[in-house]
Formats: sequence, C-alpha cells, structure tokens
Amino acid sequence: MTAVVFESAVRQLEMLRAGQISIIELAEEHIRQIERLDPALNAFADFDAERVRAEARRLSAMHDGRGPLHGLPVTVKSSIAAAGFRCEIGSLLHKGEVPREDAVVVARLRAAGALILGTTNCPEFLMAYETANLLHGRTNNPWDVSRTPGGSSGGEAAAIAAGMSAAGLGSDSGGSVRVPAHFTGICALKPTPGRVPGRGHLPPCVGPFAILGAVGPMARTIVDVTLMFRTLGGHDLADPASAPVQFRERDLNELRCNRVGFFEDDELVPVTAETRAAVNAAAAALRDAGFRVERFRPSTLERLRKLWWKFFVQCGAMFYEPAIRGKLDKLSPIFNEFLGIAASVPPLTATQLLDAWAELDVLRAKTLEEMREYPVLLCPVASVPAFRHGERSWNVDGQVVDYLDAVRHTQWFNGLAAPAVVVPVSRSRDGLPIGVQIVARPFEDETALGVATIVDAAFGYRVPPIAGNSC
Repeated sequence: MTAVVFESAVRQLEMLRAGQISIIELAEEHIRQIERLDPALNAFADFDAERVRAEARRLSAMHDGRGPLHGLPVTVKSSIAAAGFRCEIGSLLHKGEVPREDAVVVARLRAAGALILGTTNCPEFLMAYETANLLHGRTNNPWDVSRTPGGSSGGEAAAIAAGMSAAGLGSDSGGSVRVPAHFTGICALKPTPGRVPGRGHLPPCVGPFAILGAVGPMARTIVDVTLMFRTLGGHDLADPASAPVQFRERDLNELRCNRVGFFEDDELVPVTAETRAAVNAAAAALRDAGFRVERFRPSTLERLRKLWWKFFVQCGAMFYEPAIRGKLDKLSPIFNEFLGIAASVPPLTATQLLDAWAELDVLRAKTLEEMREYPVLLCPVASVPAFRHGERSWNVDGQVVDYLDAVRHTQWFNGLAAPAVVVPVSRSRDGLPIGVQIVARPFEDETALGVATIVDAAFGYRVPPIAGNSC
C-alpha cells in the first residue's frame, strides 16, 4: 500500500490528470485499503471490489466529457439513493432495497466523473449519534475501535478518515455530518438546506426536516469539501426547498470583513478543557490571519435547541410511527432508544406543533439579527470527543453531561438552518481528535468554508493509528 489514499481529493485528481497514477491504479489502492481495514472498522454497508474495478475501467476508457471529479474514489451514506447500491437506512425493514434511480446529488457525482466505491453504514433510520444496527452491525472509530465514529454519517466518516475513500456524502439534521467529522478528525459541511439537492434522500427531507436537514460533503480537507460543494451544489428545479443560489468565491479580504464571534460553551453544559483549548487555538489562528475575533454568543441558543428537540425527536418519532407499527420486534436497540427518548414526553398536540413552527421563525429572525455584528461564529462541535460504544453520559468538570446534551452545539444550527463547517484542530488527552465548528448566516456557505480553510491550514487532518500502521 502507498500513501496515495491519504492524499487530499484535490491532490488525487491532480495526480490522475498528470498521469502520475491511473484511474484503475487509484481504484486498486482504495480497494486494498478497504479490504485491509474494513473488517476492523465495518464502515461499508455495500462494497463489491469487482463492481469498482469494472467502473474504473469504464471511466478510464472515457476520453471526452470528463468531469471535475473524474476517477475520484468516493462513498455515499446508505440513506442517499445510489442506483445499484443497497440503500437500507440501517434497518431490517428495508433489507435488500436497491434504488433504481440516483438521488439528484448522486447523479451529479456520476456526471462529474466520480467513482462510487460503495455505500456506508448508518444507525437505523438515522436517529442516533452512534452508528450501529441489526442489519450491518456496529461501525468502529479508526482512532480507537472501542469508540464510535458518531452518527448518523458514522460509516462515511470512518471510511474517509481511514483512507478508504477520498470524499463522500452524508446528511445532517442534528449534527450527523459534523459530529462524525469531529469524532474521526476530518472535515464536513452541513450546508444551508437547499444549497445541495436533498431529493432522493431517505427518509425525505420534508416538513420540519426541510429546515433541519441537508445533504453535506465530507472529506479530509476543507479544500476538498469546498470542491464537492461547488461541484454538487446548485438549484434543483423539482425541489421546493432548493434555492437558485450560485457558488460564489470569497477572497481573503472579503472574508476578513466578517467579524468572528467565538464561545467555548453555552454556560449550561460544560465542555472538556481540551475542547476549550481547541476553540481558543482556532480563534488565535484566525487572529493571526487578520480576522477580528471577539467573544460573542447568541442569546437564543437554548430556545433553538428546545425547538430542535420538538421537531427532530418528537416529530421524528411521529413520522416513523406508521412505518414501524406492528414491527417493533425488528427494530434495533439504538432505534428503540430513540423511541424511548421521544416517549419520555407527551405527544405534541396540533396547537403545540403550530406554535413551535411559528416560534422557530421568530427565533431564527432574532438570531440572525444578533449575528449582524458577528456574521461568523466559532464554537465547539460537542462537549466530548468520540465516546465508547454504548456510553450515554460523561463527567465534565464535575458535572454529568447526558447523551443529547453533549452534542447540543450542532443542534442549534439545524434549528437556524445555517451552514456549519467542522475542522479538526487538536487531540484529547487520550489522543482522540477534537474539531471546532464554524458557522455563517444562511446561504453564506462560502463564507463558512473560506474561514474554515484558514483554520484547516493551521491544523488539519492526521492519519489515524489503525490506518497508518503499515504506511
């Protein structure tokens, strides 16, 4: 094995175009990495080496119409329809389901020339921050296999972090690309809903999930995430949540016009000392690059989190109820855990749901007004780094932090429908990755990515121990 699988996606594409490596050779390097590491990590839900080889030969034979991702080996979360690949959403209720048509974003991947290696594992119905199910089992973190890579895009994050994929697609309604990126030491973008087409995601991004959820790119560098966003984003005429907003480059001078507000916690739930240090290190890097960085925290965060809880947890359970009725014996422990959390409060009445929907619009407007002075925010991704499989509470600074509270930092920005980027910055005392989150106002995805690029250049991806053992 060579180190080519750890090169950035941009660098791999440069090597392909320069003839330093062929599409078939690059595919073989990734196949070898998958065959070497996936038995320990279990990141893939559907992988067939011969199918990959056949597609590599087809792409290699093309001489005209090569797209910007031509020959790049990528993966897709198994909740995003990819024709010919299993898309089972981690559930026995969808066992063996293979879509006939691509999701819009996957069709754009193929049109750009990407080589799809396979689909990646996720928790059942995507409703957990740990990736495990009865269909494909548990996915492990390449930094420590006793720990989770997060969820729900945990398989995607593990594959990219371990060099089994150059980049890929996840989805995020409550931190599902950002928490796995933080746990595995890679980069990810939860875009403004509608900037990347969501049509073809399962379950559909409708109702409150049209505000909360988005399909987002994941990779080892922000430059790669930006390439994926630029290539795959854009208006989808058949998607009512999609906006006709074109990608807009932001130069450093434009970026510096944005004052950055940073905060280490919300004064309700603590974060580890290393997490605080990571946020401050990122703030220092931005100051060194000429940004004005000051302490600021929106006053609306806790109210946004409570509304997110109503929509994601309570409405999520309501959405799934017809599909799971009479089939409870086939549900995974991790999804039953979600149902138990939802059942801990009375069901929403129609009036409560209507009031919550109206309140969300009011809170979003108030938050955006507060962000006029600080249009970029810098904050943690979670209270803790990657946790051990099955852990659900942690002691931080003498205070018990429970499961959903530990990742509240991502939930705020799903409620806001704002773009949020995660960049790896430092390590915990156990050597686990710690990322930071960079947030911008809705439809200012390029600003969040541009600021994140500065932080990524100062810190950035490192090869996990399990992946680099024989390099």
